[in-house]
Amino acid sequence: MDDFYYRKLKVYHLSQQLVKDVYLLMDCFPAKERTALTNQLQRAVISVPSNIAEGMGRFSVKERIHFLEISYGSLSEVMCQLEIAESLNYISSEILKKQEQNIKGIARMLIGLRNALNEKAIKFD
Repeated sequence: MDDFYYRKLKVYHLSQQLVKDVYLLMDCFPAKERTALTNQLQRAVISVPSNIAEGMGRFSVKERIHFLEISYGSLSEVMCQLEIAESLNYISSEILKKQEQNIKGIARMLIGLRNALNEKAIKFD
């Protein structure tokens, strides 16, 4: 038996891929951004799969939902920072659109997982 349930979740694997994609994009940022936007973007994008994993490791449904909401917030932060990167011409509008589609897909999955957990919590209340 796999003790790490989050590994079975497609949203976890997609968010891991987002981390890889964003890290590759940051390689194109100018050196002056290595301590500003890059650091903030790294923290936000890593937070997405990390909070999915932490939440799914919790026994309480309410705690699981809480961590999924943190993950969703971090995902929104990633989108905002990529928009900033595009406005500064660090990434193209085409790259931004592609990543936005990936982010929207992850967001829909997080919402679906949250709703499923909410329904479970209601049944057991």
